Amino acid sequence: MSIKLVLLKTGDQIITDVKELVSDESVRGYVFNKPHKLESTKTLFLTEETENTGSVQVTFSPWIILTEDEDILVSPEWIVTIVEPVKSIVEMYQERLNGESD
Repeated sequence: MSIKLVLLKTGDQIITDVKELVSDESVRGYVFNKPHKLESTKTLFLTEETENTGSVQVTFSPWIILTEDEDILVSPEWIVTIVEPVKSIVEMYQERLNGESD
């Protein structure tokens, strides 16, 4: 399993198990398995003396909510970058998937 955080041209951040579709030694597409949209908000606490960075709140929701497909093909033209998510986000995503299968 290769869980990655994908930034799309739309600005959406997707956490998913990503697989490359390769043909003639070049990437033709990506398969997202159980993709979820990740939304985060950073809360800031301002005081007279200093700025406290606060915390980050994260929510997950199925990326395309009106499908039962678990694998979704994505064109490489829509992807800005693919990065390694922080460990805590991967754990939260895995817990979410485990909760969905129950």
